[in-house]
Amino acid sequence: MIPDDLLAILVCPACKQPLALKENRDSLKCGACQRVYPIRDNIPILLIDEAITDPA
Repeated sequence: MIPDDLLAILVCPACKQPLALKENRDSLKCGACQRVYPIRDNIPILLIDEAITDPA
């Protein structure tokens, strides 16, 4: 699980907007550009090449 203080400072590497933890808690989503970054072994993978786009 990602600590709240870390989550508060994480931003999207593509557009520099805040990231939010998705409901299933296995990824982070950018509300601005709709990229979703995976979380593996409690480590957010903030690589643009690893992100997927989720318009929902």
